[in-house]
Amino acid sequence: HRRRRLSSYPRRLLSHEAQPVEMASEAAKVAVPEKVILKRRREEVWAAEKKQKVAAEKIKAAENTKVIYARAEQYAGEYEAQDKELVQLKREARMKGGFYVSPEAKLLFVVRIRGINAMHPKTKKILQLLRLRQIFNGVFLKVNKATINMLRRVEPYVAYGYPNLKSVRELIYKRGYGKLNKQRIPLANNKVIEEGLGK
Repeated sequence: HRRRRLSSYPRRLLSHEAQPVEMASEAAKVAVPEKVILKRRREEVWAAEKKQKVAAEKIKAAENTKVIYARAEQYAGEYEAQDKELVQLKREARMKGGFYVSPEAKLLFVVRIRGINAMHPKTKKILQLLRLRQIFNGVFLKVNKATINMLRRVEPYVAYGYPNLKSVRELIYKRGYGKLNKQRIPLANNKVIEEGLGK
């Protein structure tokens, strides 16, 4: 009698184990709502579009990097050639017992250092024309007769000098901003300039 009970026990166990499988198959037969299917398809389309966009941006970034490096090498070569030429001219002048006078600078950097107290209206107008409306505003100006004459009129209110390549580069990296979509955005990378200039 005991043997019969023991032999019948596994059969009952098997019958209990078969129930979850049947329930799972019934759950699989439940229809998925149409909205859920549409949402899944939409998300799949968006994911595919995003993947394509990321791939295109990577290709574009790689091309831009090549162009930037090539341009940087070209500029570096030009600047190096200019420096070598300047050194050579100075050396030749010294050997002949003379002095080499460097060519006049073409660029000025002007900073306003004083406020509006006891300022003549004409001086105020010149500062507005130079875009120096506030104290510590700075602008790059092209060197010509008109610019020099205006600077002489406002000399007590400004400080100016002739910047070199290194100082211009450092100034733009540190304080350079661009206006994009009416927002003041720092020039941290070339993307801002590309979006602003469309190049």
